[in-house]
Amino acid sequence: MKLLENKKALITGGSRGIGRAIAIAYAKQGADVAISDLMVDEDAIDVVKEIESYGVKGKAYASDASSNEASESLINEVVKDFGQIDILVNNAGITRDNLLLRMSEQDWDLVIKVNLKSIFNMTKAVQRVMLKQRNGSIINMSSVVGLSGNAGQSNYSASKAGLIGFTKSIAQELGSRGVRCNAIAPGFIETAMTNKLSDEVRENWIKGIPLRRSGKPDDVANIAIFLASELSSYVTGQVISVDGGMHM
Repeated sequence: MKLLENKKALITGGSRGIGRAIAIAYAKQGADVAISDLMVDEDAIDVVKEIESYGVKGKAYASDASSNEASESLINEVVKDFGQIDILVNNAGITRDNLLLRMSEQDWDLVIKVNLKSIFNMTKAVQRVMLKQRNGSIINMSSVVGLSGNAGQSNYSASKAGLIGFTKSIAQELGSRGVRCNAIAPGFIETAMTNKLSDEVRENWIKGIPLRRSGKPDDVANIAIFLASELSSYVTGQVISVDGGMHM
């Protein structure tokens, strides 16, 4: 039997990168998968096609997770279309890197809104569904820099560190009703975002990784399968780093 047979999952930011890898991995394990992004573009349509190629249901939604109203509406739509939500992966996020000296208030506010407030919006909206079901797994995508910090990323680091505190609090609030909440902290993962870095920057990053290589989106997706499945039924309030030993 597949690990996520008959489960219904929703993944924000599921059109590309880590979100896409998780969506496909869940489909392979038997889950029906809904993805959301700011728009249903060609990438989103391609993901849905691949999801459905594994004999499960897939659907893409245009929604802004940083909007409370849009998040409520999305949850209602997914429940209407899929019947329930067993797994929520809060993956949507952005960067606006700069030294604090040069960082604009707008870039600070935007990163906090998209990366942190979206977690509040989506989790608040989905909790009523999961509490009624008396089961569910909420997986929040943090980052290694939420644990270690990083020069030039004070806004991003703050948002990802705040997400960890939120995760632990929600785990305590919802645990008695069978709802688990955990976080994943990826390190240097090969995505469109990291592919834009120069070879020199990439080499310097990899030198600081004990495994001496970058990670793949599938490395993160494998942990997301674990946290969504019954294999982790006694795991909640935890942060699992997927970083090749970058932060210990």
